[in-house]
Amino acid sequence: MGVGSGETVVGYVRVSTEEQGANGAGLQAQRDAIAAECERRGWQLLRVEEDALSGKSMNRPGLRAALDACRSGEASGIIVSKLDRLSRSVIDFARVLEEARKKGFNVVALDLGLDLSTPQGELVANVLASVAQWERRIIGVRTKEALAVKKAEGVRIGRPPVVPAAVVERVQRERAAGRTLSAIADGLNEDGVPTAQGGRRWYPATVRYLLGGSRR
Repeated sequence: MGVGSGETVVGYVRVSTEEQGANGAGLQAQRDAIAAECERRGWQLLRVEEDALSGKSMNRPGLRAALDACRSGEASGIIVSKLDRLSRSVIDFARVLEEARKKGFNVVALDLGLDLSTPQGELVANVLASVAQWERRIIGVRTKEALAVKKAEGVRIGRPPVVPAAVVERVQRERAAGRTLSAIADGLNEDGVPTAQGGRRWYPATVRYLLGGSRR
């Protein structure tokens, strides 16, 4: 992995729906920072993708286009001026870093000094991955505690399914980010997240049911 001089990268800028009133200045400042860094490093800026949406979801047209350019090999990496422009979720960002490492493209966030092609960037990425793992485990613990309280109160844990909102949001967020049903189920099993009935094993069909019967 690495983005050397002359390599082609794609930029990504974002403002939230609340920031749209001043989005001209905000987007231009992000574009200027990206362009300046590309010029400094001798990178070719292929284009800059843009969204005016919340960073809570990864399901954004501009972000999908930028990541698809990296996945296809059209660009060697994606560059953002600030980490929160790409995602406000540490878990979601860690998944992007994981994919980047596996598929060999770079991720650069200027505010954190994150650059997967450098030792310093790898260190930052490892710290973020550790934080994301901790956050996933906390969600799992809270889910178990919530189920234990319900059982202690005499609430029957069965159909209709009782799934904590945090787990539902996690599944919806990961699906929107393009993860397969099997990958989502594997992640839930790895983190020890109980199923709606308090079971220990998630399956692709279970995830599909939670998503409302989606067949995608």
